[in-house]
Amino acid sequence: AAVAAQLSLSLAECPGIGNAQAGRAAACQGCPNQGLCAAGAAEPDPAEAAELRERLRAVRHTVLVLSGKGGVGKSTFSAHLAHGLAADETKQVALLDIDICGPSIPKMMGLEGEQVHQSGSGWSPVYVEENLGVMSVGFLLSSPDDAVIWRGPKKNGLIKQFLRDVDWGEVDYLIVDTPPGTSDEHLSIVQFLSTAHIDGAVIVTTPQEVSLQDVRKEINFCRKVKLPIIGVVENMSGFVCPKCKNESQIFPPTTGGAEKMCQNLNVSLLGKVPLDPQIGKSCDRGQSFLAEAPESPATLSYRNIIQRIQEYCEQHHLQEEKIM
Repeated sequence: AAVAAQLSLSLAECPGIGNAQAGRAAACQGCPNQGLCAAGAAEPDPAEAAELRERLRAVRHTVLVLSGKGGVGKSTFSAHLAHGLAADETKQVALLDIDICGPSIPKMMGLEGEQVHQSGSGWSPVYVEENLGVMSVGFLLSSPDDAVIWRGPKKNGLIKQFLRDVDWGEVDYLIVDTPPGTSDEHLSIVQFLSTAHIDGAVIVTTPQEVSLQDVRKEINFCRKVKLPIIGVVENMSGFVCPKCKNESQIFPPTTGGAEKMCQNLNVSLLGKVPLDPQIGKSCDRGQSFLAEAPESPATLSYRNIIQRIQEYCEQHHLQEEKIM
């Protein structure tokens, strides 16, 4: 009981990696990363930070897509967010998949079997369209069935390499699809991108409490590392019958769903995306559901959410320009 109480205290009072008390506060006692934080090793090396800043200088907006739990449709949302933004041919969009152990973006974007090519200016992304480039560890595997069995430092090294060595060029939106949870990959991407620029995070959940429970942790993570929260998307929010148009709750929101949680935690609810069997079929074929089912209630919801994310990013950009 005493150990559990100490762990609870540590988690609740963690000062965060960017804090002057990181590794030195009472709550840090017993944390496996205490030495790294105290020595400042959790922060990016200044030379690396400058390198990352230079590489990402031409990226106008960066959006992280997070989820507390696996299986809530985070990668599906990331893929359709990229498709939706790239529908405007004047915008250049990049999708970075840092789900190292479960890279599903190549399949969803119709790029399975593609490989990364080296150029004089670094790795070249794999392009779906002229204005939509993708990078994923899936392009580095000899087979989609290969298991990536890596410890944290190797994962972090690859994320850094993706940001530092990929020639993204001039990009309006960089979408980062992350793995579930709040672990190594999340800390790394926030640290590396903090040297450049992050607009914020979109957090994906489903209506049931077992998913919302983990999303609350994700929101706490964002606040600890000072990552702005753009808002929450409730995925699989009901099912609209394509014939009778009646809506059924496949995953009943027993505690009020994302809407109630967002009210309690003072976070924006960006929208609710209903279930549509066509979404899964489109992803399996590597096609854009938004283009294949333009009249679906789910497509209309996606478009409204994407518009809200764009409006947030533009407003965030204007605020930063005023500060500068």
